[in-house]
Amino acid sequence: MSGVRKAPSFELIHIHGPAGLLECQRLPSALDATVGIALVAHPNPTEGGTFNNKIVHTLAKTLSRMGYVAYCPNLRGVGKSEGTHSRGEFEPDDMAAVLAHARAEHPQLQRLTLAGFSFGTLVQSRLRQRLADQEVESMILVGPAISRYDFPAVPADTLVIHGEEDEVIALQAVLDWARPQDLPVVVTPGVGHFFHGKLPLLADLVSRFWRP
Repeated sequence: MSGVRKAPSFELIHIHGPAGLLECQRLPSALDATVGIALVAHPNPTEGGTFNNKIVHTLAKTLSRMGYVAYCPNLRGVGKSEGTHSRGEFEPDDMAAVLAHARAEHPQLQRLTLAGFSFGTLVQSRLRQRLADQEVESMILVGPAISRYDFPAVPADTLVIHGEEDEVIALQAVLDWARPQDLPVVVTPGVGHFFHGKLPLLADLVSRFWRP
């Protein structure tokens, strides 16, 4: 088994997207051997969501420790990324461009995980619809913004994590969305939307429940 090396640092890169340049943070694998690619999508930018979000970084660092190289872009109109925010209509195009860039950088890597928080779960779920089943190993959705957008169904092996006391997206709305899909939801008791003080718990849940 590959050993864990010194924790890597986020690297700022720029990627050509359909609406212009996208700034992106890339976090190399923390293992000696990189096993796959992970894309991590940020929360709603109209409420301050960027690639610097603490849940985005927690997901990226957790996946890095599992051997993935993680790409965390600022989607269109966010930070210094060009273009205009479109409430999830065109952001999947941006993420598809990030995926193409990641595959070009790592043509030997076949495994792919899509992860997102809040608004980012919409972006990843819509991107997932475009990709063949064999292209995506798994998907991780934290605090899915079910009640704010027209949300697609997701594969049965998707890991959904939601706070019991989420003050932005009610847990009941997530359960109502998941129920017709027979989709399990991991509920974190006493936790709100932003997992304040509970980021180690989130990292542990991803590590324990998700199967790399």
